[in-house]
Amino acid sequence: MERSNYTNNLSIKDVGKNVVLIGWVAKKRNLGSLIFIDLRDIGGLIQIVVKNNINIPDIHNEYIIQVYGTVAAKKNNSIEKKQIEIIANKINIINTAETPPIVIDDKANILEEIKLKYRYLDLRRPNSKKYIIVRSKIIKTIRDFLDKNNFLEIETPILTKSTPEGSRDFLVPSRLHQGCFYALPQSPQIYKQLLMIAGFERYYQIARCFRDEDLRADRQPEFTQIDIEASFLSEGSFRKIIEKLIAEIFKNIKNFNIVLPLKTISYEDAVNNYGSDKPDTRYSLKIQDITNLFNKFAFFEKKIVKCIIIENFANKISEDDVKFVQLQAKKFFLKEFLLFKVENNKIENFYNKNNNYQIDLNKKVELKIKNNNLIIAAYGYNNKNICFGLGSLRTYFANKLNLIKENTFDILWVNDFPLFEKNQNNEITSTHHPFTRPKDEDLKFLNTNIFKVRSYAFDLVINGSEVGGGSLRIFDKNIQRKIFSILSLSEEEINNKFGFFIDALKYGTPPHGGIAFGIERLTMILCNTNNIKEVIAFPKNLSASCPMCGTPTSVDNNQLKELGIKIISKNKEN
Repeated sequence: MERSNYTNNLSIKDVGKNVVLIGWVAKKRNLGSLIFIDLRDIGGLIQIVVKNNINIPDIHNEYIIQVYGTVAAKKNNSIEKKQIEIIANKINIINTAETPPIVIDDKANILEEIKLKYRYLDLRRPNSKKYIIVRSKIIKTIRDFLDKNNFLEIETPILTKSTPEGSRDFLVPSRLHQGCFYALPQSPQIYKQLLMIAGFERYYQIARCFRDEDLRADRQPEFTQIDIEASFLSEGSFRKIIEKLIAEIFKNIKNFNIVLPLKTISYEDAVNNYGSDKPDTRYSLKIQDITNLFNKFAFFEKKIVKCIIIENFANKISEDDVKFVQLQAKKFFLKEFLLFKVENNKIENFYNKNNNYQIDLNKKVELKIKNNNLIIAAYGYNNKNICFGLGSLRTYFANKLNLIKENTFDILWVNDFPLFEKNQNNEITSTHHPFTRPKDEDLKFLNTNIFKVRSYAFDLVINGSEVGGGSLRIFDKNIQRKIFSILSLSEEEINNKFGFFIDALKYGTPPHGGIAFGIERLTMILCNTNNIKEVIAFPKNLSASCPMCGTPTSVDNNQLKELGIKIISKNKEN
């Protein structure tokens, strides 16, 4: 079908040029002597002018039309500030359309569930389309960069083995092996390590991953990650490659120059200063230790006391702010947050009237605070809970007070994570995953105090969001077995779940490491949106359903019988 140009590759330089365009009718305005049509294609919008000496068929919104015309300069620059329009000579209708159930316009306010039901129409909106195009350009930049740096793109299986990786697996029943199941991969972790053992040295994959977990604004049951692994590189050398990749992505997509090398913050410093293992350092509000100011009070004996200080805010804080603050305390297992104001060179109780803690600032203290400053303090015995609680308030007030500059990017590494942590059930788990290599100097603690063991793990953080997580991997079979044992896996469980992998480690495993980027999170940041569904062509809703096609759906009983699956009715009478 004949087409000479897209709307976005025509400019004022093309005035007088004859063109043939194809697209959807976004809007039609009939002024009698003139008809204006806004034509939409994948490149954007352009105005078509039909004069009264040209006969055209009856056209409505969302019809697909073919326009023969001439490029002309225009005075009205309302459409995407274009300087040109097309004077139509002839228009053909390629296909008609019924009135769409949603308004196809970026300014329209449409309920998300309706948008997802008619996602194929929602994607016609320029902004919706833009997010998907940016995603495609990011992936192309990644492929081009890794190809230039001798990485091979290798696919790994989708039907794989269920292994404990932190989330619930999606399971697929096998017809040929009834009673047995495949698992959809949470990541290609083991396979990419096996590729290193196989000697490929540099691998990458645009990998589909699946996790059956509760959804949030930045989480979906299926997602895409850029999976990268390399052998015979130190942590520093590997991270340099990744930094150059990130710099190239930002240059190509945002025309933004990243200063290299990126700054690095240790996990310990990130938690103690920013209350997060993915800190946003675009603003200050650092956490400060004020234990020494309170140790004279018996109630605080042996307790840790830390705070954030918000300048010139004590007389502005609202009741809603206070309610949010105290709700956050419960979320992080803290009894309460203490609120103080600075007045007449003293720290005085503010909202916690039942307590009476006053501190004279004339005494030598390290806090640099002024009158009307608000001090929000947390106390207790668990430093991590205290810091993460204050970190959540740090983020809240930074957004409320507009402390974050627009169109800025804060990109950094967080490293030296602890190898192990305890979950809410007081069970020992891997901070990253069980294949993360312990730091050589901390190996001695594996037999004495495992929570002193740091790892060769490193997260890439952009604007307070973890975009990529990586590490050097264990390549010694004995250390790998030791880690599994610490995680309370029995010999039988190790052999059943990871036996093939442990066997592979016996045959000359190279030192190796890798990283995985969430393509959706990276795209969200580059598109300045906080909704992951915007950057996925056909996403699920918060209940992991697709309103458009109705998935998940029931399956024919005969299919289930072939798979050896018995149907148990919830209705006792049946």
